[in-house]
Amino acid sequence: MTSTLSEQQLLVDDPTWWRQASVYQIYPRSFADANGDGIGDLRGIISRVPYLQRLGVDAVWLSPFYPSALADGGYDVADYRDVDPKIGTLEEFDQMVEALHGAGIRVIVDIVPNHSSDLHVWFQQALAAAPGSPERARYIFRDGLGEDGSQPPADWTSIFGGPSWTRVPDGQWYLHLFAKEQPDFNWDNPEVREDFHQTLRFWSDRGVDGFRIDVAHGLTKDLAEVLPTQAELDAITEPGAHPLWDRDEVHEIYAGWRTVFDEYSPPRIAVAEAWVDTPRRPRYASADGLGQAFNFDLLEADFDAAQFAKIIADNLALSAASGSSTTWVFSNHDVVRHATRYALPARNGRPGKQGRDWLLSGGTEPVADVDLGLRRARAATLLMLGLPGSAYLYQGEELGLPEVADIPADQHQDPAFFRNPGVDPGRDGCRVPLPWTRGGASFGFGSGTAHLPQPAGYADLSVEAQDGVAGSTLELYRAALALRHELQTDETLQWVEAPDDVVHFERPSGWHVVTNFGTEPTALPDGEVLVTSEPLDGGLLPGATTAWVRSA
Repeated sequence: MTSTLSEQQLLVDDPTWWRQASVYQIYPRSFADANGDGIGDLRGIISRVPYLQRLGVDAVWLSPFYPSALADGGYDVADYRDVDPKIGTLEEFDQMVEALHGAGIRVIVDIVPNHSSDLHVWFQQALAAAPGSPERARYIFRDGLGEDGSQPPADWTSIFGGPSWTRVPDGQWYLHLFAKEQPDFNWDNPEVREDFHQTLRFWSDRGVDGFRIDVAHGLTKDLAEVLPTQAELDAITEPGAHPLWDRDEVHEIYAGWRTVFDEYSPPRIAVAEAWVDTPRRPRYASADGLGQAFNFDLLEADFDAAQFAKIIADNLALSAASGSSTTWVFSNHDVVRHATRYALPARNGRPGKQGRDWLLSGGTEPVADVDLGLRRARAATLLMLGLPGSAYLYQGEELGLPEVADIPADQHQDPAFFRNPGVDPGRDGCRVPLPWTRGGASFGFGSGTAHLPQPAGYADLSVEAQDGVAGSTLELYRAALALRHELQTDETLQWVEAPDDVVHFERPSGWHVVTNFGTEPTALPDGEVLVTSEPLDGGLLPGATTAWVRSA
């Protein structure tokens, strides 16, 4: 594959490429399988670079492809500077980067710094070493409570359920805020900090353009000699006061990472996955830190004009405060796909992840309005692609893929499903391999079957079924991404007065974005209609539809 001179120059010269980029998240195990073993791989990604180029994305973000026992879908990393043999080799990684760069597409990889796999060589050394040893000092080990130390150091509950402390044979306990196979690093240890600098350089030297930082609000911890109880932790409400999450000291680490990023030209970039109070998000996105932080607010919102307008305004203000650009996302590897979320009744402020109860019912209760969900998803995405900032897209959303809810229990893979049966539905439903063709054992994902079962309806949602079909979701994404490049301008917008169920804003180039969240058709501004998520109704914008209009 060859690239134009302008594409090559873009990769070399533009240090601000990320500010309004469209980034496509690849979950490697489920994107494309080149060797027919049922698991997606790097050669599969290489084979689909022309597809990504035609789609029109600026970058891809790869979820973890490192050696892993998959205790958490690859986020339990056994070696931060290698590729899982099931997925490929370092040589194939280099070939993938070269192919993507040749297509003018940058590469972002996941870094998981809060914890490693329990198979990581450091943790294995810690288990073999004595209490108080330098090997154990890389992680967080504590003696237990009680006369014989048989009680954990604290009664903390992990994110995935169950205790946060696990005992090793010599009697000590180690901390894992997630699964027991994911021991937390001790970030007070300079050796840990330096090793991650080496990891960042390792991938940057191989041409990686940026990093997505998993659990960026973790890492540093304030662990007193006497640890607080879980009830005391739960009672902490003051931002920045929690001993385990979002501590100010974490930004000292990211300042060091920024020094590493700035060793390269253009500087490497990073985006933080930081679930923190909104006013504290800008610090993660600061120029002397990671540079950008995920905004998940739209992901958690109902399909509602007032909610969308407030979220957009608030996050543009936050990005201005940090000097960064904001980010927008509707779907990823951890949540129910938005084509399905919008097919379900609105949350209306109810707690919990939307779609959880629906998944637990096997996708039967409540009944999902599939057509309405896809219509709303298309409208929401077209609105999002018109916003200033970075747009993060999840593989398969450009095909309108729904969440797969009826995976048989014995075919699930996400350990969360098995850790909390009947409580946690797991995340396999959004990780089902992509359909590329109408037929075949895995709809073109590979020559054999896929590692997760695909529904029969994937045939009509496949790339082959939608390619070149006017009005298909795939062609909508292609058209919108192409126009986005043409129309992009300053990272600002101007709100335009509109009915209560309508969100209308104008970008400085005379590019109007209008979304009708209601059910009654509404008028559009004068000008050239560039793209719509659904056909117009006699020149009016129907409900659950977005239009881009260029003023005359």
